[in-house]
Amino acid sequence: MANQGRRLLDRVLAGVPAGESPLTHTEEQPPRPAQPVPWPSWTPPEVVSALVDRGVTQPWRHQAEAATHAWSGSHVVVATGTASGKSLAYQLPVLSALTVDPKATALYLSPTKALGADQLRSVSGLGVSGVRAASFDGDTPMAERDWVRAHANWVFSNPDMLHRGVLPNHARWIRFLRRLSYVVVDECHTYRGVFGSHVALLLRRLRRVAQRYGADPVFVLASATVADPAASAEALVGAPCEAVTEDGSPRAGRTVALWEPPLLDDLEGENGAPVRRSAGAETARILADLVVEGARSLAFVRSRVGAELTALGARRVLSEVDPSLAARVAAYRGGYLPEERRALERAVSSGELLGVATTNALELGVDIVGLDAVVVAGFPGTLASFWQQAGRAGRTEDSDALVVFVARDDPLDTYLVHNPSAVLDKPVEATVLDPANPYVLEPQLACAAAELPLTPESLASFGGDAALAVVEDMVARRVLRRRPNGWYWTSHDRPHSSVDIRGSGGEQVVVVEADSGRMLGTVDPGSACWQVHSGAVYLHQGESYVVDHLDLDSGLAMVHAEKPDWSTTARDTKDISVVRVLEKREFDGVTVCLGEVEVTSQVVGYLRKLPSGQVVDSVPLSLPAQTLVTRAVWYTVSAELLGVALPRDAGGGSAPGGAGLDPARVPGALHAAEHAAIGLLPLFATCDRWDIGGVSTALHQDTGEATVFVHDGHPGGAGFADRGFDAVVPWLVATREAIAACACPAGCPSCVQSPKCGNGNDPLDKAGGVAVLDVVLGVVGERRHHDVRHGRVGQDRSAATRP
Repeated sequence: MANQGRRLLDRVLAGVPAGESPLTHTEEQPPRPAQPVPWPSWTPPEVVSALVDRGVTQPWRHQAEAATHAWSGSHVVVATGTASGKSLAYQLPVLSALTVDPKATALYLSPTKALGADQLRSVSGLGVSGVRAASFDGDTPMAERDWVRAHANWVFSNPDMLHRGVLPNHARWIRFLRRLSYVVVDECHTYRGVFGSHVALLLRRLRRVAQRYGADPVFVLASATVADPAASAEALVGAPCEAVTEDGSPRAGRTVALWEPPLLDDLEGENGAPVRRSAGAETARILADLVVEGARSLAFVRSRVGAELTALGARRVLSEVDPSLAARVAAYRGGYLPEERRALERAVSSGELLGVATTNALELGVDIVGLDAVVVAGFPGTLASFWQQAGRAGRTEDSDALVVFVARDDPLDTYLVHNPSAVLDKPVEATVLDPANPYVLEPQLACAAAELPLTPESLASFGGDAALAVVEDMVARRVLRRRPNGWYWTSHDRPHSSVDIRGSGGEQVVVVEADSGRMLGTVDPGSACWQVHSGAVYLHQGESYVVDHLDLDSGLAMVHAEKPDWSTTARDTKDISVVRVLEKREFDGVTVCLGEVEVTSQVVGYLRKLPSGQVVDSVPLSLPAQTLVTRAVWYTVSAELLGVALPRDAGGGSAPGGAGLDPARVPGALHAAEHAAIGLLPLFATCDRWDIGGVSTALHQDTGEATVFVHDGHPGGAGFADRGFDAVVPWLVATREAIAACACPAGCPSCVQSPKCGNGNDPLDKAGGVAVLDVVLGVVGERRHHDVRHGRVGQDRSAATRP
């Protein structure tokens, strides 16, 4: 149906109350024609026949190009849009190899179980003779695992099982590893930060073990559109990769709408700040309107709780319109039990469910066709993820589709909906990962040594001198033992089970209903104090529970069923100390640094909020403090720059050199600048606001001056602070613009208030924050500086892999 995207948008707008104008921008994206090509000449007839029988009459140009690179023995990454058929790019060479050589094997790795299960169904459904495809993940019954090791020639797994189940037991996988021809790394753009760094070293471990048995597999990587995919793929695999980026698949037209929820006249937030209708409540109403229209829709939200609340809100709206439609809306998120997850995936694929509120668990995975609309509630952290989610709409060329981006009440989302080019015209980011991170490198080297002794030659693939320094330290601590032919693991216990490659902090915290003893789900230990503290509202499949007690030692959160009228948001306090300055740029009165820091944080309480966003009360908590050694970017401002007001320049702005702040205003001004900077950093680094944190102080004990810190939220750092250091001027310019452009009088969640501030967003000085950023940018943005990097001047930095 022509212009269906616009028709759906008009229907959603028709439900907007009179006087509200949430739409800030729309764009019509034209359809893209297909570029089919003949089947590659090397493809076996039986493979072509199986694909044609499934409706694949010809490959698109990018599919054939990538497949041919892989068939010729070159590592390759295909980086094209959602629904561009990247699967065929690796299915062609793998199926051909398994058909031509009955003893050949292949490994498929996906970041989510949903994606792996869907791709296994797709391959199995082709029915190619001789292909024995099987799953090997956490849901695979123990009785089936021996069969997989002994008979499967295409194993579908994930990095977690490769790390814990395959490589430490490689002697049991000799048959499979000896003839390993291809390794498929699907959705490889998701491997970023600490997780990506772990996966990069994990793939090096896989190559080393495979080579031990005489195999040298070709890596085929599938990625969303990212900047410099060849460099990102090479950083991940540890070997040069060809890149295929020109998308030859057809795409339906899309209507893209940017949407800002309205201010609520009758409510005030913290410290009298104006309150907007929440993105979750707005998304629930939009999703309900789309379901009424019969539009198959996904709503992507930023948290597990958000997915549950959005689905619940949509069902409430629909129950008043057509109760039968309420049953066709559900939530989908991580933490569900396997049987619940599989049932939801089937219902989504079949169309039984019309509307689904989901976390990024469905950004990848189930091959859902025929979606009419996607609602993105809050910026997902990267443009690559945004377009991956948006690409779920219009996955067939039969009709146009609708994409709605609903802004959360925070600085970044507000900036984006009022600066459409930052979303619609800006190139996607490069993937940030750092395999040289010692907090990642040491545990990975321990696992590698436990699998096979490390040799000087093998250390080259793990980072060369950086790896050697870590190994020598491990020898000094007797973790490894040096022998003439290499370094050996010294313990009888394998290290793999204690190495958490996803950086979640260890074993999951189990959520249990106290009355029945029923296990409801799991929570990452690093998130437990935030999500399942005593008094927290926990949602599961639309049902509300309240946490009675969190026992971190035993990894249990006990809950009871309850339907309160509020949700909860945890708050923390933190302190920060400088461990080591790695790089420094000195200006006239301003110093910008990158370095290692120690962050001590503690959840001290939580807010209870009504669905409107109004704060009911604040409840104190007593939970243990947590310490994190990580990387941070920070800037210091001299007392002279903060307090000496210089004459205005001709343009009416502060001249470089004076913010005109008296000492009483400085803490609130720095606090405002810190909050906004945290909110805007995801525009320049591939992170989410919740991946980073910050501290500001009028006089820091280590710097001796007023200081604003923004730090990574992962041990050893994840490359986000490094990106902030590299892009400090455009980052702070965007931060300043976001604060100054906000119409609120004294600060609100759209500019300088933070939902996770442990100080209750007090003190905050919005005008002072602008003044601080003005003087910082006045010297940092215009004047020459002395640039010291690791004790040397002028060292280059890599845009793709951080140091």
